[in-house]
Amino acid sequence: MTALLLLCSLLVIVSAVTCYQIAKKRGRRPVFWGVMGALFGPLAIPFAFLLHHKRQKNNVST
Repeated sequence: MTALLLLCSLLVIVSAVTCYQIAKKRGRRPVFWGVMGALFGPLAIPFAFLLHHKRQKNNVST
């Protein structure tokens, strides 16, 4: 029973960190996606991969 709890906890932590890193790389809200990874576990990872890269505005002043 303790091993199962440890495995589930590890899976939640890995999912949260993975979602956080994906969102950060794509310019999205990493904390939000980290929480989603913690709440939904590995189910959140495919949705994080579906995020589009955020376009950055060119703020060039002349």
